[in-house]
Amino acid sequence: MARLTVDGDELVMGLAWWEKLIVRHGDVRVPLAAVERVSVQPDWWRALRGIRVRTRALAVPGALCLGVWRHGAGQDFLALRRPRRSPTVVVDLRPAAPYARVAVSCPPGAQTVSAITTALHRQRRAEACEDT
Repeated sequence: MARLTVDGDELVMGLAWWEKLIVRHGDVRVPLAAVERVSVQPDWWRALRGIRVRTRALAVPGALCLGVWRHGAGQDFLALRRPRRSPTVVVDLRPAAPYARVAVSCPPGAQTVSAITTALHRQRRAEACEDT
C-alpha cells in the first residue's frame, strides 16, 4: 500500500506497482511549501469527499478508495483502505498544489505525521534564515 515520506523538500506518496497501474499515475510529489496542515483521522472514510474520477480511480465499497476524487474545492489523491488498526494520514494542501488533499491509510500514522511536521518546521526555519 502507499506510504508518505519526505524526500528533500518534497512530500512523496509512494505507490505500489499495482496502484500505479490501476490509477495510471506515478508517485505523487508535492512541495513541502504547499503543505498547509497534517492530521491523523482514526476513520479512513472521513478523508473522503467528492466523487471519483472514473478513469483515474478505483473504489471497492467499504474496502478501498484509490486515485483521484473530484469535488468543489478541486481534486484529492487518496490511497485509503479499510484497515483493522491503521489510521489515515490527511495532508491538506495550499491552492497552488496539484491536489487539495492527499490522504493515505498507513499503520505508523503518528510517526508519519511527526516526520512531516519536523520536515516542515526545518524548511520554514531555513526559509526564515534566508530572508534575514
